Formats: sequence, structure tokens, C-alpha cells
Amino acid sequence: MNGISLTRYLIEEQRSKAQIGADLRLLIEVVARACKTIAIAVGKGGLGDALGDAGTGNIQGEAQKKLDVLSNEILLEANEWGGHLAGLASEEMDHPHPIPGQYPKGGYLLLFDPLDGSSNIDVNVSVGTIFSVLRCPEGMTGAEDEAFLQPGTTQVAAGYCVYGPSTILVLTLGNGTHAFTLDRELGSFRMTGRDLQIPADTKEFSINASNARFWEAPVKRYVNEMLDGKEGPRGKDFNMRWVASMVADVHRIVTRGGVFLYPMDSKLKDKGGKLRLMYEANPMAFIIEQAGGAATTGRERIMDIRPTKLHQRVPVILGSKNEVERVTEYHAEG
Repeated sequence: MNGISLTRYLIEEQRSKAQIGADLRLLIEVVARACKTIAIAVGKGGLGDALGDAGTGNIQGEAQKKLDVLSNEILLEANEWGGHLAGLASEEMDHPHPIPGQYPKGGYLLLFDPLDGSSNIDVNVSVGTIFSVLRCPEGMTGAEDEAFLQPGTTQVAAGYCVYGPSTILVLTLGNGTHAFTLDRELGSFRMTGRDLQIPADTKEFSINASNARFWEAPVKRYVNEMLDGKEGPRGKDFNMRWVASMVADVHRIVTRGGVFLYPMDSKLKDKGGKLRLMYEANPMAFIIEQAGGAATTGRERIMDIRPTKLHQRVPVILGSKNEVERVTEYHAEG
């Protein structure tokens, strides 16, 4: 079945397994179309006057790139009119975006990081879009923050699109993790990987080593053991990879294994961590778990966390199952 279009895959899931309904199928297709538009903007780079700072900041106090703002607008405009959503929430906006009154409303909620890794865009490094789909709770309109404050276990779909040498959409509907590559000549995503599986063991890790002095003791222990290589307690050499674009780092793990860490450290403690639970950690955890991996904060499973804020941050450790379990055990030992 490799090579089938994303549309055919979604229709067959709807027909054969009743895995998804028509509204969820439409939602995924609309997000995929928006990602194609973002891919074009990313590909044009300076030719499209899309590089550089936008001169604005987001809710987290981070400077926005022009492509952050453009990607956010593309996703909003693509999704607000189709009748499949009750509301949208973006990492770039303070509060949810309600569906305009002239359009019908549906039963789903969409959360997204419109352009993850955008600090790298000016140097032509891979960036991406991350998204998560929830059901809108009964009695809520989808315009409230509270409607979105659901644990990751309630996600009905999640995915990311990485804009690199090729544009790849990785998707889970809760029945495995699958990859679709954009055929630019045909203009459609086509399946290039079904039921992706992350090896339980690995020799690669991904972490920002410049923060080493701020790490907690369990992470220092874990990383130092890997750096000690064959002569250390692990008895094998490890390679470190760090792109500083979560989508790119996670895609490498989905493709060939590895462990990604953005752990708690002393300079992040007041914020709760670096990465956003609703826009980054939960969808990536869902994707990783569906591919046989694991995802924790170091102390608990990410998808079990009950969020209290729309822009809540958490530590993230995800990837090859045995490595995630090891570093989580180190946290438990103190």
C-alpha cells in the first residue's frame, strides 16, 4: 500500500475500520493542504520576502519570524470555514481562535505550532509544523481555553510536517504512525512509510549540550555515561545529533531511532520546562508511542499530564523505548 495518496489512505481508514469519520478526514486533508502552502513559502525563502523578524512577539515573549506569522495565518484561514472545527489554538496566539459566526461549527479542536524551529529558517535548516486534534467537550463552544485542557491520551490524531529536502507529513490516528511524502509534481502527499517502528535500542542521542551546567543530576548522569562510550558503564559509543528544530530532531528518531531530550534544568524551573505541552510535547508523544517508542518528562508519561494552562511547558524525553525508560529510572532514583 506504499505510494497511495493521503486522501485514499484516509478514505480507506474511514471505510474499513470506521477509524475516522468524514469530519476528521476532512480536517486532516485541510491541514495537509495548509502544510503544502507553508512548504511553498518556506521553499521560496528570501525570494518571497519571508525571511527575518516580523517585529512582533508571541505569548511566550519570543520574537516572531515573518514565516511564523505567515504560517499561523495560513493554518487559520484554511481551517476556520470548513465546518469541521469548534475552535483552533496556536502557539502564536494568547487564546483560542473562535470559528467566525458566518461559518458552521464542527466537533473537533485543532492545536498547532505553525512553524517549529523557525529560529533556523534564515540559515536554511529544516523546520516544520506540528498539530494535534481533540474532540470539543460537551457544553463548551471551543472558544474557551478550558475546552483544550485535555490530557494527551484524549487526542484523536496528531502529526507533523517537516520542510526539508523533501516535505514529509508524519501522521497518527491512533493506529500506528505513517509517513507521506509530498509529490511536488502531482501536488499530493503519498505514503512512503506504513507502521513506522522506532528501534527500542539506539546509539544516538539529541540534546542541547550548551545547557549541561543547568541540568539536573539524573540527566547529567545519563549523558555522561553515553559520553564515556565503550570505556564507560554502557559499554558502547554514542553519537550526538542536535538540529535545534524539534520536528527535524524527532523525525530523525522516527526514521532511524534515537532519544531526544529537552529536560528540566535550573534556568527553566520557573517556567516548568522549555517545550509546550499542548502544541509540541503531546502530539509528538502520541506519534512516538504509536511508533513503539516512549515519551516522559523524566518523572511521568507526557500524555498522562492533565494540563492547567493553554501554553503550559514541560520537560520532554522521548524516542527509543529502552533509553527513555533508563533516563526515567535515573530520575526515580534521584
